[in-house]
Amino acid sequence: MKRGLTDLCYGFFSTLANPTRLAILEALSDEDMSVTQLAEALGQEQSMVSHNLRPLERCRFVYFERQGKSKVYRLNQDTVGSLFKTVALHAQTHCPFGGTCAYSQ
Repeated sequence: MKRGLTDLCYGFFSTLANPTRLAILEALSDEDMSVTQLAEALGQEQSMVSHNLRPLERCRFVYFERQGKSKVYRLNQDTVGSLFKTVALHAQTHCPFGGTCAYSQ
């Protein structure tokens, strides 16, 4: 693999390799939400959600729109929606552990 692609993939996947960030993305796959709504949905502190939204914004996994004093976040469906579908298909088709990773066994 070319070194540039390795670095690109590492940055891409390391941004996603965080349970809180993945939970944020999953929550946003259902509907657009503010930080307050995300914090409630995830049972997390607002500061934790805000902290984890920053890298997702920076990498454009999520977009936001200002509504008054709030930011309302939405999922980048082109990237994350497609990625979620690919992961689900892979788990369904190829995963010998029934959709759970081997490391959790």
